[in-house]
Amino acid sequence: MDKVRKVLVHLSKESSVPQCARFVQSITGHFTGCQDDHVKVSCSLENNRFLLFGHENGKEGTEVSLKRASFCPFKFLSNSEAATLPLDVVSRGVDVGVAVLLQSINQKVLLTRRAANLRIAPNVWVPPGGHVELDERLLDAGLRELREETGLKLDPEDVSSQLLGLWESVYPAMLSRGLPQRHHIVPYMLLHTSLTHLQLQAALCPEPAEVSGCVWVDADMVKAIVSAVDGEGDSVALPANLPKTVRVSEVCPEGRLSESVLPLSILCNRAPVEGEDVERVSTGTKFALELWLKTLESQK
Repeated sequence: MDKVRKVLVHLSKESSVPQCARFVQSITGHFTGCQDDHVKVSCSLENNRFLLFGHENGKEGTEVSLKRASFCPFKFLSNSEAATLPLDVVSRGVDVGVAVLLQSINQKVLLTRRAANLRIAPNVWVPPGGHVELDERLLDAGLRELREETGLKLDPEDVSSQLLGLWESVYPAMLSRGLPQRHHIVPYMLLHTSLTHLQLQAALCPEPAEVSGCVWVDADMVKAIVSAVDGEGDSVALPANLPKTVRVSEVCPEGRLSESVLPLSILCNRAPVEGEDVERVSTGTKFALELWLKTLESQK
């Protein structure tokens, strides 16, 4: 038996034995069996395998929402297109990432802008996150990525955590931008802290190679951000009660932070169907932020 080298997604439906997911298959489509982009599944991380079960299995695990973009490439990828994918891409399987929404005690969450020199999704706003390494729990992976990208050193006992949802992430995100090269399932975790965003901000020391900016957003800003649904073409009108700009910490090449402002409209940009990408909040992040808003409502 080959030694496990990375954490991959495994699928089980209707009580079948979990099988390693194929790179070219839609994970969401595996469970919906149609063009639906949202489904409830159960998940668990066991023996370096991220297991997804259809909710009808009755398996023990956390039931959670799994979603893909309406324009997810694996909804539309033809057999002939799939046949042209390089072997080193097809043999990758479906990787597992993790992203963390860090919530301050005064109900703000941290977003980071990916560095401009990154090959995948430069200048896109996302929560801190990255790959799950072997023998890591999701929480440990999230805290490690948070520390590596932002310098915030939190231990598991410093936070309370909950799994918000799972996002099927594909790069490039649309077939109009090229054939798929990366395929992930990304668990979004919400981490509650007892610190204010200003206390957390004072401890920020981002890694310039990965992060070019940091911003704290509140619920009202998030409502405007998620209203800009990717894949739709109508313009977004910002509510009159919101400020036109938001305070941002720019990350200098040497790691120093400088205060700046960013038009809120940039965070409300939609993913363009063609041409160069724009500075915006990623589609998966919008999904996670919608779920975060629901947690705030449930607390009320």
